[in-house]
Amino acid sequence: MSSGEQATSSWRHQQERSNLAILRLMVWISLTLGRRIGRLVLYGIALYFLFFSPQARRASRAYLGRALGRWAEWSDGYRHVLSFASTIHDRVYLLNGRFDLFDIEVHGAEALHAALARQPGALLIGAHLGSFEVLRAVGRGRAGLKVAMLMYEDNARKINATLEAINPAAGEDIIALGRLESMLEARDKLDSGYLVGLLADRGLADEATREHAFLGQPASFPIGPFRIAAMLRRPVFFMTGLYLGGNRYRIHFEPLADFSRVQQGERDAAIVQAQAQYVARLEHYCRLAPYNWFNFFDFWQKAR
Repeated sequence: MSSGEQATSSWRHQQERSNLAILRLMVWISLTLGRRIGRLVLYGIALYFLFFSPQARRASRAYLGRALGRWAEWSDGYRHVLSFASTIHDRVYLLNGRFDLFDIEVHGAEALHAALARQPGALLIGAHLGSFEVLRAVGRGRAGLKVAMLMYEDNARKINATLEAINPAAGEDIIALGRLESMLEARDKLDSGYLVGLLADRGLADEATREHAFLGQPASFPIGPFRIAAMLRRPVFFMTGLYLGGNRYRIHFEPLADFSRVQQGERDAAIVQAQAQYVARLEHYCRLAPYNWFNFFDFWQKAR
């Protein structure tokens, strides 16, 4: 196994353990003590992980140095981890329909609704940037916006088990990749008018990647999400739900590509162009809201 594959495997196991451990603890605190007390406990949890996760701390500092354009202080690392913990904490309430607790702005919805008016369904390609769950919350809270999620099968199984512990209905619209019927399920959702989301900033160890300049140095990004988008032949939007602190979120939609209009012979070039545009928008939002990108591993290692 190459060093890049080892790094990718490492983040999968490390990140899932951390995510699930934090989420289970915050579910209990939030549902037992309420959001205000839960928010106070977050400060201690963030401090604990900052001290006792040295690998994640080093990766956070390296990333933040790039995104901020300066040396990242301990206070920056703490804010980074606190933002991550805050979005996980808020899932508990969003999954249980407590939209009244949040102030959520939506930018770029006009272009998305225009695409949906032309044909049913669209693809949303995001990243581990902010909260995807806030979009699903907006979808459930506003008529006509239904959201499903495509994710790798192992991750889908782990996330489903935890989400269903919060709300039994939470895992209904998660489609596991890696099965023969996955694309059929995604197509059926799109035909029914769903928005189908997938994340494209990291993939599996053996997945094909392409290097792009990202925050000043080449980084490897998986090609698979864009191949999926081309197969499903739908408009594609970049999407992120940025956490702004407190109870505030801001959702952004930006057109990336429209594979419904791409001919077979043009598909490869369209995939390259769409991924390059995706990386450029991801870099933009990482600089705009640097504490929102939650990849606590050496993201640039595979490209070295």
